[in-house]
Amino acid sequence: MRSARDPIRRIVASYDARIVRWYSRVRFTILRQSFLEEIGQYLPRSGRILDVGCGFGLFSLYFAAQSPGRRIVGIDRDPRRIALARASAARLGIEGVEYRVCDALEWKERARFDAVYSLDLVHHVPRASVPRLLTELRDSLRPGGRLLLKEVEDQPAWKRWFTLALDRVMVGREPVHYWSAAELGARLEGLGFEVMRHRMRDVLPYPHILYVSRLVDRLEHPRPDAGAESDGSPDPAS
Repeated sequence: MRSARDPIRRIVASYDARIVRWYSRVRFTILRQSFLEEIGQYLPRSGRILDVGCGFGLFSLYFAAQSPGRRIVGIDRDPRRIALARASAARLGIEGVEYRVCDALEWKERARFDAVYSLDLVHHVPRASVPRLLTELRDSLRPGGRLLLKEVEDQPAWKRWFTLALDRVMVGREPVHYWSAAELGARLEGLGFEVMRHRMRDVLPYPHILYVSRLVDRLEHPRPDAGAESDGSPDPAS
Protein backbone atom coordinates (compact mmCIF):
# COMPACT_ATOMS: atom_id res chain seq x y z
CA MET A 1 0.00 0.00 0.00
CA ARG A 2 1.31 3.43 -0.87
CA SER A 3 2.08 5.88 1.88
CA ALA A 4 -0.49 8.64 2.37
CA ARG A 5 2.33 11.11 1.83
CA ASP A 6 3.22 9.77 -1.61
CA PRO A 7 1.39 12.60 -3.48
CA ILE A 8 3.36 15.20 -1.53
CA ARG A 9 6.68 13.40 -2.04
CA ARG A 10 5.99 13.02 -5.76
CA ILE A 11 5.19 16.71 -6.14
CA VAL A 12 8.31 17.82 -4.25
CA ALA A 13 10.50 15.41 -6.25
CA SER A 14 9.09 16.72 -9.54
CA TYR A 15 10.99 20.02 -9.27
CA ASP A 16 14.44 20.18 -10.83
CA ALA A 17 15.90 22.96 -8.69
CA ARG A 18 17.20 21.92 -5.27
CA ILE A 19 16.20 25.26 -3.70
CA VAL A 20 12.63 24.80 -4.95
CA ARG A 21 12.50 21.29 -3.49
CA TRP A 22 13.75 22.70 -0.17
CA TYR A 23 11.16 25.48 -0.22
CA SER A 24 8.43 22.97 -1.12
CA ARG A 25 9.33 20.76 1.81
CA VAL A 26 9.15 23.80 4.13
CA ARG A 27 5.71 24.78 2.78
CA PHE A 28 4.40 21.23 3.07
CA THR A 29 5.80 21.08 6.61
CA ILE A 30 3.86 24.21 7.57
CA LEU A 31 0.72 23.27 5.60
CA ARG A 32 0.77 19.55 6.21
CA GLN A 33 -1.41 17.03 4.42
CA SER A 34 -3.97 17.17 7.22
CA PHE A 35 -4.22 20.94 6.66
CA LEU A 36 -4.66 20.46 2.93
CA GLU A 37 -7.47 18.02 3.63
CA GLU A 38 -9.08 20.56 5.95
CA ILE A 39 -8.96 23.13 3.15
CA GLY A 40 -9.84 20.67 0.39
CA GLN A 41 -13.09 19.60 2.04
CA TYR A 42 -14.52 23.01 1.10
CA LEU A 43 -13.45 22.81 -2.55
CA PRO A 44 -15.84 21.25 -5.08
CA ARG A 45 -14.72 17.83 -6.30
CA SER A 46 -15.28 18.97 -9.87
CA GLY A 47 -15.56 22.28 -11.68
CA ARG A 48 -13.38 25.31 -12.33
CA ILE A 49 -11.18 26.51 -9.48
CA LEU A 50 -8.82 29.49 -9.36
CA ASP A 51 -5.59 29.33 -7.31
CA VAL A 52 -4.43 32.89 -6.63
CA GLY A 53 -0.72 33.27 -5.96
CA CYS A 54 -0.05 29.66 -6.96
CA GLY A 55 3.74 29.95 -6.87
CA PHE A 56 5.37 26.72 -8.05
CA GLY A 57 2.00 24.98 -8.21
CA LEU A 58 2.41 23.04 -4.98
CA PHE A 59 -1.16 23.12 -3.79
CA SER A 60 -2.92 23.20 -7.14
CA LEU A 61 -1.04 20.04 -8.14
CA TYR A 62 -2.07 18.38 -4.88
CA PHE A 63 -5.75 19.34 -5.15
CA ALA A 64 -5.92 18.38 -8.85
CA ALA A 65 -4.30 15.01 -8.14
CA GLN A 66 -6.80 14.33 -5.33
CA SER A 67 -9.86 15.00 -7.54
CA PRO A 68 -9.32 14.64 -11.30
CA GLY A 69 -12.66 16.34 -11.98
CA ARG A 70 -11.22 19.64 -10.86
CA ARG A 71 -9.96 22.10 -13.46
CA ILE A 72 -7.59 24.43 -11.65
CA VAL A 73 -6.19 27.65 -13.08
CA GLY A 74 -3.17 28.90 -11.13
CA ILE A 75 -1.96 32.49 -11.44
CA ASP A 76 1.24 34.07 -10.18
CA ARG A 77 3.13 37.19 -11.20
CA ASP A 78 6.51 35.39 -11.30
CA PRO A 79 7.16 33.86 -14.76
CA ARG A 80 9.87 31.54 -13.38
CA ARG A 81 7.48 30.05 -10.85
CA ILE A 82 4.82 29.55 -13.50
CA ALA A 83 7.35 27.82 -15.77
CA LEU A 84 8.31 25.47 -12.93
CA ALA A 85 4.65 24.74 -12.17
CA ARG A 86 3.98 23.87 -15.82
CA ALA A 87 7.04 21.64 -16.01
CA SER A 88 6.08 19.85 -12.81
CA ALA A 89 2.50 19.26 -14.00
CA ALA A 90 3.84 17.76 -17.25
CA ARG A 91 6.33 15.58 -15.39
CA LEU A 92 3.62 14.30 -13.04
CA GLY A 93 1.09 13.79 -15.84
CA ILE A 94 -1.52 15.98 -14.12
CA GLU A 95 -3.77 17.39 -16.83
CA GLY A 96 -6.33 19.25 -14.75
CA VAL A 97 -4.15 22.32 -14.16
CA GLU A 98 -3.34 25.41 -16.18
CA TYR A 99 -0.88 28.12 -15.19
CA ARG A 100 -0.78 31.76 -16.23
CA VAL A 101 1.53 34.68 -15.47
CA CYS A 102 -0.65 37.36 -13.91
CA ASP A 103 -0.63 39.68 -10.91
CA ALA A 104 -3.57 38.87 -8.65
CA LEU A 105 -4.52 42.54 -8.57
CA GLU A 106 -4.82 42.57 -12.35
CA TRP A 107 -6.76 39.32 -12.78
CA LYS A 108 -9.88 39.62 -14.92
CA GLU A 109 -11.64 36.84 -16.79
CA ARG A 110 -15.16 36.74 -18.16
CA ALA A 111 -15.68 33.04 -17.38
CA ARG A 112 -16.59 32.51 -13.73
CA PHE A 113 -15.20 29.93 -11.31
CA ASP A 114 -16.94 27.54 -8.94
CA ALA A 115 -14.33 28.26 -6.27
CA VAL A 116 -11.35 30.53 -5.68
CA TYR A 117 -8.68 29.95 -3.06
CA SER A 118 -5.55 31.70 -1.86
CA LEU A 119 -3.17 30.44 0.80
CA ASP A 120 -1.20 32.98 2.85
CA LEU A 121 -1.29 35.70 0.21
CA VAL A 122 -3.40 38.49 1.69
CA HIS A 123 -0.89 39.42 4.42
CA HIS A 124 1.75 39.98 1.73
CA VAL A 125 -0.48 42.38 -0.24
CA PRO A 126 -0.23 46.10 0.68
CA ARG A 127 -3.07 46.88 3.06
CA ALA A 128 -4.53 49.58 0.80
CA SER A 129 -4.72 47.09 -2.10
CA VAL A 130 -6.53 44.31 -0.22
CA PRO A 131 -10.07 45.67 -0.86
CA ARG A 132 -9.34 45.74 -4.58
CA LEU A 133 -7.94 42.20 -4.46
CA LEU A 134 -10.99 40.87 -2.62
CA THR A 135 -13.29 42.58 -5.13
CA GLU A 136 -11.45 40.98 -8.05
CA LEU A 137 -11.72 37.57 -6.41
CA ARG A 138 -15.42 38.04 -5.74
CA ASP A 139 -16.00 39.03 -9.36
CA SER A 140 -14.28 35.83 -10.48
CA LEU A 141 -16.94 33.67 -8.77
CA ARG A 142 -20.32 32.51 -9.97
CA PRO A 143 -23.21 33.19 -7.54
CA GLY A 144 -23.02 30.59 -4.79
CA GLY A 145 -19.33 29.98 -5.45
CA ARG A 146 -16.81 29.77 -2.63
CA LEU A 147 -13.81 31.89 -1.77
CA LEU A 148 -11.30 30.22 0.57
CA LEU A 149 -8.66 32.41 2.16
CA LYS A 150 -6.13 30.68 4.40
CA GLU A 151 -4.51 33.41 6.50
CA VAL A 152 -2.90 34.06 9.87
CA GLU A 153 -4.57 36.20 12.51
CA ASP A 154 -2.93 39.13 14.24
CA GLN A 155 -3.71 37.70 17.68
CA PRO A 156 -2.44 36.48 20.06
CA ALA A 157 0.59 38.73 19.79
CA TRP A 158 3.18 36.06 20.61
CA LYS A 159 1.92 33.85 17.78
CA ARG A 160 1.99 36.86 15.45
CA TRP A 161 5.63 37.51 16.30
CA PHE A 162 6.51 33.85 15.76
CA THR A 163 4.86 33.94 12.34
CA LEU A 164 6.53 37.25 11.45
CA ALA A 165 9.97 35.85 12.33
CA LEU A 166 9.48 32.99 9.87
CA ASP A 167 8.01 35.32 7.24
CA ARG A 168 11.14 37.46 7.52
CA VAL A 169 13.25 34.39 6.75
CA MET A 170 11.17 33.73 3.63
CA VAL A 171 10.53 37.26 2.28
CA GLY A 172 13.17 39.45 3.92
CA ARG A 173 12.06 43.02 4.63
CA GLU A 174 9.01 42.88 2.39
CA PRO A 175 6.06 44.56 4.20
CA VAL A 176 3.74 42.12 5.95
CA HIS A 177 0.35 42.96 7.43
CA TYR A 178 -1.71 40.48 9.45
CA TRP A 179 -5.44 41.13 9.66
CA SER A 180 -7.73 40.58 12.61
CA ALA A 181 -10.40 37.94 12.00
CA ALA A 182 -13.13 40.50 12.72
CA GLU A 183 -11.83 43.06 10.22
CA LEU A 184 -11.09 40.72 7.33
CA GLY A 185 -14.34 38.86 7.93
CA ALA A 186 -16.27 42.14 7.89
CA ARG A 187 -14.68 43.16 4.59
CA LEU A 188 -15.71 39.86 3.03
CA GLU A 189 -19.26 40.21 4.33
CA GLY A 190 -19.37 43.75 2.92
CA LEU A 191 -18.65 42.29 -0.53
CA GLY A 192 -21.66 39.98 -0.37
CA PHE A 193 -20.18 36.85 1.19
CA GLU A 194 -21.51 34.64 3.92
CA VAL A 195 -18.41 33.99 6.01
CA MET A 196 -17.52 31.07 8.23
CA ARG A 197 -14.21 31.11 10.08
CA HIS A 198 -12.56 27.71 10.33
CA ARG A 199 -9.79 27.68 12.93
CA MET A 200 -6.99 25.29 12.07
CA ARG A 201 -5.04 23.73 14.92
CA ASP A 202 -1.32 23.17 14.69
CA VAL A 203 1.47 21.89 16.91
CA LEU A 204 3.44 24.98 15.83
CA PRO A 205 2.27 28.35 17.18
CA TYR A 206 0.79 29.68 13.95
CA PRO A 207 -2.52 31.56 14.33
CA HIS A 208 -3.98 29.81 11.26
CA ILE A 209 -7.48 30.71 10.13
CA LEU A 210 -9.43 29.70 7.04
CA TYR A 211 -12.17 32.04 5.83
CA VAL A 212 -14.80 29.93 4.06
CA SER A 213 -16.93 32.44 2.17
CA ARG A 214 -19.94 31.76 -0.06
CA LEU A 215 -20.97 34.39 -2.59
CA VAL A 216 -24.64 35.11 -1.93
CA ASP A 217 -26.84 35.78 -4.94
CA ARG A 218 -28.35 39.26 -4.88
CA LEU A 219 -31.80 37.67 -4.63
CA GLU A 220 -30.82 35.74 -1.51
CA HIS A 221 -30.77 36.93 2.06
CA PRO A 222 -27.77 36.13 4.30
CA ARG A 223 -28.42 33.24 6.66
CA PRO A 224 -28.37 33.92 10.42
CA ASP A 225 -25.19 31.85 10.84
CA ALA A 226 -23.02 34.19 8.75
CA GLY A 227 -19.74 34.78 10.56
CA ALA A 228 -19.97 31.49 12.45
CA GLU A 229 -16.95 29.38 13.24
CA SER A 230 -16.29 25.77 12.29
CA ASP A 231 -14.73 23.07 14.39
CA GLY A 232 -13.21 21.50 11.28
CA SER A 233 -15.75 18.74 10.72
CA PRO A 234 -16.23 17.68 7.06
CA ASP A 235 -18.58 19.82 5.03
CA PRO A 236 -21.29 17.72 3.37
CA ALA A 237 -21.88 20.34 0.69
CA SER A 238 -18.36 20.11 -0.76
